[in-house]
Amino acid sequence: MTASSPPLSSTIRTDAVASSFATSYAGVVAFMTVVAEGSFAKAGDRLGIGRSAVSRGVQKLETQLGTRLLSRTTRSLALTREGELFHARCHPGVAQITQALEDLRELRDGPPRGPLRISAPAGFGRKVVAPLLQGFHARYPDIALDLALSDAAVDFTSDRVDVAFRNGRLEDSQLIARQIVPMQMHVCAAPDYVKARGMPATPDDLVHHDCINYRMASGRARDWEFKVQGETRKVSPASRLTFNDAELVLQAVQRGQGIAQMPAYQISALLRSRALLSCMPQYAPDDSGHYICYLSRQHLPSRIRVFVDHMTTAIRALDLQCPAAL
Repeated sequence: MTASSPPLSSTIRTDAVASSFATSYAGVVAFMTVVAEGSFAKAGDRLGIGRSAVSRGVQKLETQLGTRLLSRTTRSLALTREGELFHARCHPGVAQITQALEDLRELRDGPPRGPLRISAPAGFGRKVVAPLLQGFHARYPDIALDLALSDAAVDFTSDRVDVAFRNGRLEDSQLIARQIVPMQMHVCAAPDYVKARGMPATPDDLVHHDCINYRMASGRARDWEFKVQGETRKVSPASRLTFNDAELVLQAVQRGQGIAQMPAYQISALLRSRALLSCMPQYAPDDSGHYICYLSRQHLPSRIRVFVDHMTTAIRALDLQCPAAL
């Protein structure tokens, strides 16, 4: 069976063609497959459906177009003149759609490749995420990584983000969020500061100390949080210094300019070496976490899946928690 490519006849109205594509793409696919295979039975085998389903799809398409596309008897099958015209116009579009489907299947099931846009809070991204990207890239060289550091809340759709790291407590129920490690927050001070000013024994003692605050992307200084008798207590201490960069907060603490409440991933190594001292560890909150987030578990591209798994394993292997004995 052959199909020529003459100009589209006025027998098939443009609006009918548009309607058939919009409402019965399955019928178009069935028709094109019958032409390619030469029979309804072979078309059903290729599509993974029964012969009768293929026949119904073609019949529905013919009804929508108001014309017969195939002339069929018990022994033969041939394109009508209208069928030749319709096939000639449909073939390029169906071929492109088929190729697009194959490309997407390869992205999903083949070796991970393609662009991956990642968002992370500035401090956590710079200290933890960025150093691990080299190892990931060595393992998956066909994935192009784009890391954006921002403490502002990201919108997965408008910011075109594939994976986001988030700290604290998550309230967005639309996201799939995997906790990587708990997020510990500790008040810390340099030994010289403690020698000169002592340590606060309770959250109420903060009024007697030089506190260094961190200003969030919202413009507000971040509250200091404590666990007091099983309840979360927030404190907004008057600050001697305020920075909108966590690294600057840490540098000021190390210089002995004051005390600050900081996440464990920034200070755990300094606490172990006694370069910094932990204050009030018994009041440290324990209900926050570091999360890796994405939009859906369904139809997850392989480049996202391998990144989430790799980074979760790599970050958990790091020693980001404060030592038990401080």
